[in-house]
Amino acid sequence: MSSSNSSTVGIGGVVGVKPAGARELTLRAVLVSIVVAAIIASSYPYVVLKLGFGPNISVVSAFLGFLALGLVFRNFNRWENNLIETAGTAAGQTAFLCTLMVAFDLLSFDEALGIDISLSPLQSFIWLSLAGCLGVLLAVPMRQHYVVDEKLPFPDGIAAAQTMIVLDSRGPQARLSALAMVLAALVSAARFVAANLHRLFEGGKSIAEEVHFSFVPHFQKVGAGLELGWLSLGSGMIVGLRVTLSMIVGGILAWCITPSYLVEHAILKEGWKRNDVLLWVMWPATGMLTAGGLTALFLKWKVLRRTFQQLTGPTSDARDFPLRWVAIGVPVLAVGLIAFQHYSLGQAWWQTALAIVLSLPLMLVGLRVLGETNWGPISALSNLMQGVFGMIKPGDISANMVASGVTGSVCAESEGLMQDYKAGHILGTTPRYLTYIQLMAIPVGALAVSLIYPLLRPEVQAGTLTSPISKKWEGFAKILAGGVEAVPQSAFVALIVFTLLGILLTVLEQKAELRRLLPSPTGMGIGMLVPFSVVATMALGGIVGEIWQRSSPQTAEKYLIPLASGFIAGEALLGTVFAGLAAAGLLHG
Repeated sequence: MSSSNSSTVGIGGVVGVKPAGARELTLRAVLVSIVVAAIIASSYPYVVLKLGFGPNISVVSAFLGFLALGLVFRNFNRWENNLIETAGTAAGQTAFLCTLMVAFDLLSFDEALGIDISLSPLQSFIWLSLAGCLGVLLAVPMRQHYVVDEKLPFPDGIAAAQTMIVLDSRGPQARLSALAMVLAALVSAARFVAANLHRLFEGGKSIAEEVHFSFVPHFQKVGAGLELGWLSLGSGMIVGLRVTLSMIVGGILAWCITPSYLVEHAILKEGWKRNDVLLWVMWPATGMLTAGGLTALFLKWKVLRRTFQQLTGPTSDARDFPLRWVAIGVPVLAVGLIAFQHYSLGQAWWQTALAIVLSLPLMLVGLRVLGETNWGPISALSNLMQGVFGMIKPGDISANMVASGVTGSVCAESEGLMQDYKAGHILGTTPRYLTYIQLMAIPVGALAVSLIYPLLRPEVQAGTLTSPISKKWEGFAKILAGGVEAVPQSAFVALIVFTLLGILLTVLEQKAELRRLLPSPTGMGIGMLVPFSVVATMALGGIVGEIWQRSSPQTAEKYLIPLASGFIAGEALLGTVFAGLAAAGLLHG
């Protein structure tokens, strides 16, 4: 490993400085990036469909990079590893869209609908590559705004950066930080193993995954409780108290109050499940997220203008990805996507063009939500696009699903890129190199997913492998098949109310004296979509982090981020390992 000095990463991340002569874009880093991207993309579809969500893959990629090069080359460094981690993240974000491919298949399996929008491996590869690379280029200009100017946390990016620093540091403080992170990772991994012990050995014991709050109506159906997971706790420690408590407010509204209201007014039918509540809750939640995110951008138009002036003016950073390449690449990829969806999926050119245009503001909302809460609202924003096309093309399931797929791809890759930019900002990595690697890794990931997913399709059809995200996509498409009038009127009323509330809270929080007293509209919105047990654990992490910083600021500065990163890394690593064991048939249940 290199002998570069360690640096302490604060809650918002510090600006890293790369020593003169330190290598970044090397042949060995590129080759390992390709291999790691292929590994991640090949394993991630099963992980996502088995767990129901996409666990942090950035930290896993950083460990794979260290294992591939750090243990072989003494001059291997964190900047090379940042490129490898970026490749793994890009491939993971690409592979996450297997959730949409599952939704396509679920709709195609339903003979009553009479549609077939399943994608062949070649179609999947071309579609994911075009849409994914488009999402990267659309997000490139926003690095300055979200990472540098606003300094949003992007906790997974901080965790990945801290991991790479620990793997590439020397000195007493570096050893102590590394020890804290390793111990936290071991604790997190041990809990995950204990919770899944019964899957390793027949008759093995496991601890309960959640502790439910029995005083909450319908708590068993909606999962109102506390998740015994260190990953969520670590995420909450990094996100902070205000946002996590805001998530709790949203969670209580969605999962403790709303089900009783929907049952009382017969909106929920007998035998309802959590997903039925989610299909109603998504309307006010997405309204608040979208209104809050776009209002924040509007209120900070001067900052945005300065951002683009810096990117295009004589003071632009030569380390950034050239904006003129963005100006060329975006229309080329857009035309390619329009042509592909027209000839392969039967979509009119204007439908794809409109989906691309509308995906841009939704991408900006998604980046803010991810930056503040560490939860990317990919499916929520994609569902919003479904709703838009449900009004434009009533009853056309294919149109709203394909349009939502464009939004999902753009949002997924843009969120992955911004998270990598955050890690690179902390480490001092050249942003242009990170963009190169992401653009290279997306086709690699798309190829791996296109070849692996067909192997999982029989399990999807049998119902043994699916995802709540895919079921929500499918369910919403079926609702929209009857036109938007099939959506309960109460959901539209809630959409309007929470949209206005999101605008109001965003305007008020611009005043520093009010900001600390008001809930975050971003936090509230995402708290309404994420399982309540996860939200409760994140809030606990936020409380722990706040108490620690107030009672001992010096130790918090040195150890809070390493510990939180370790909590995230331990479960993320073991989650991937267990998914691999399950794919090999070595797990029970």
